[in-house]
Amino acid sequence: MFTGIVEELGEVVAAGERLAVRGKVVTADARHGDSIAVNGVCLTVVSVDGDVFTADVMPETLRRSSLGALRPGHPVNLERAARVGGRLGGHIVQGHVDDVGSIVDRQPGGQWDLVRFALPEGLRRYVVEKGSITVDGVSLTVVDVTDGTFSVGLIPTTLSLTTLGHKGLGDPVNLEVDVIAKYVERLVNR
Repeated sequence: MFTGIVEELGEVVAAGERLAVRGKVVTADARHGDSIAVNGVCLTVVSVDGDVFTADVMPETLRRSSLGALRPGHPVNLERAARVGGRLGGHIVQGHVDDVGSIVDRQPGGQWDLVRFALPEGLRRYVVEKGSITVDGVSLTVVDVTDGTFSVGLIPTTLSLTTLGHKGLGDPVNLEVDVIAKYVERLVNR
């Protein structure tokens, strides 16, 4: 379980089915078996060597997320699993990516950006105005939703401390919708 509050911007050291990522903060107390979200994807730590951790990435994860496009040197958003009894600064995030979207528009503001993302059809019913969504592991509030897109406002902190400040038009992003919406839908449809 995660909160969607990115702890640090890490760097990919090796990509593929065995991913190696450099991250000083997340490796400080990481051990074999711990969970670390990489661009919003929950991965299990296999090993830690200094400030680099490795994790195995299943073929299903490579298909359903943008992790397969990562290359050495790419920046990634990193977050350790939430501690029970800690603050929930974002929202409940599982680290189970639902699909990949892409940036379709970016409007810079004075100190913030309004960014619009393509929303895959299978996720549209779960995204609502002023609801929560996770984009590349970042907990964000939806500004508005249109048929096939949604927008979010990125504050200076998000722009400077996450990959979202560096991505451009067409870049892929991992999307995780609010898990509570999926459970409610399932219960109502029974």
